[in-house]
Amino acid sequence: MLSEDFIQATRSFMGEKLFRQLMQGLGDKPTVSIRLNPLKAGGWTVSGADGEVPWCREGYYLKERPEFTFDPLLHAGLYYVQEASSMFVSHVLRSLVSEPSLVLDLCAAPGGKSGVALGVLPEGSVLLSNEPVRARANVLSENIRKTGAVDVLVSNNYPKDFQRLNFQFDVVLADVPCSGEGMFRKDEGAIAEWSAAHVDACQALQRSIVDDIWPCLREGGLLVYSTCTFNRKEDEDNVDWIVEHLGAERVAVKVEPDWLITGNLTGDGPVYRFLPGQSRGEGLFLAVLRKPGCAAQVLPALTREKGKKNRSRQPNAVPKECKLWMSDADHYTFGQHGDRIVAVPIRWQAVYEEAARKLSLLQAGVTVASLKGHAVIPDESLALSAGLRADAFPRFDLTYGDAMSYLSRQPIVLSPSAPRGFVLVSFEQVPLGFVNNLGTRANNLFPNEWKVRSQKWPASSPCILRRQ
Repeated sequence: MLSEDFIQATRSFMGEKLFRQLMQGLGDKPTVSIRLNPLKAGGWTVSGADGEVPWCREGYYLKERPEFTFDPLLHAGLYYVQEASSMFVSHVLRSLVSEPSLVLDLCAAPGGKSGVALGVLPEGSVLLSNEPVRARANVLSENIRKTGAVDVLVSNNYPKDFQRLNFQFDVVLADVPCSGEGMFRKDEGAIAEWSAAHVDACQALQRSIVDDIWPCLREGGLLVYSTCTFNRKEDEDNVDWIVEHLGAERVAVKVEPDWLITGNLTGDGPVYRFLPGQSRGEGLFLAVLRKPGCAAQVLPALTREKGKKNRSRQPNAVPKECKLWMSDADHYTFGQHGDRIVAVPIRWQAVYEEAARKLSLLQAGVTVASLKGHAVIPDESLALSAGLRADAFPRFDLTYGDAMSYLSRQPIVLSPSAPRGFVLVSFEQVPLGFVNNLGTRANNLFPNEWKVRSQKWPASSPCILRRQ
């Protein structure tokens, strides 16, 4: 049951008509939506889609919520289950970012907005996807690796930590922690946790986050501020604070009337609010702000010294097969970090080296392999990566049952015709990961922390996607 304090504050803020529409919307079933991964899903479409998400070319509504966990194509990274309103960042980035950019997704877990950014940013862009909470950062790292993107780093840092870097960002996505009113329809726990005091605490935290990250944004750069809540304190009031205290300039994004996005409820500045009962999605508030001034794009200066200088620095100690497993290996620099071999595109090596020195990095580029004694074991990240050379490994396509056994990290047996050694296993010709085929059995190399816990999967695939 909604708090009386919430009802009174929201009615007063929104007015009676909009408040009643919101209340009606909160009583309806939540929408279900997915976003195709353009880095992998070419030639695929959604089975039984219930319409397209109008502000995201890759977004689709579903008629009902299937058992996503039991779809191997989800684990392979062909699509991501994402709330439709949050896909609006796709339209924002497509509208406002036209040059290769260095982008920070500041509070990124579980990774939906980072996935959007990786699919729509101009070619040559680099994304640093960050999450301050370590457990959530591990989930973020998993989801980023499943996208297959190579021009991405994942870190586990607080906003102020980025002030250590010797570079700034062209774009900062700040989907800040909030009171979660936009989750009321999907999560009863969010209703129970709501209080006026919590709203005030969130407002203070959000201002602190923006204040800490503002020096890390270049002059002329964009801050995309968003919450999943409805109230003015965390939304319009904070945008006003950013303008008044940090000198930010408001930026408008063109939207279509039939998207039914609600604008500013307390002033004239452009903001974008998605409300159940109005737009087709859950709660989201978003505003775009520009830092005054005009400075050059960040990446050209950081990549100026690429080429022979960086190529000459490639270590000789990296096992030769790691380079043979990568497509266009000459475009990467390879290094050993602990027991892992990592490949980073040379053109943004300077970004990586600075981030590795100053931040807590969980991953960067492609984790190619791990070392165990003298053995070089290909990593799951390589199997899912766009950097994998197509003919680097023999391939074996699994049945649905064997694919789910693989994803739940059970032993599997390949047919006698399957080659020995490391084999890339797939489902419907889409890579899932590696096994080490010994003949009588195949050692399952799927990451234990990623495995599907339930073993009661259906007899056949949910068929959420189909080939066109």
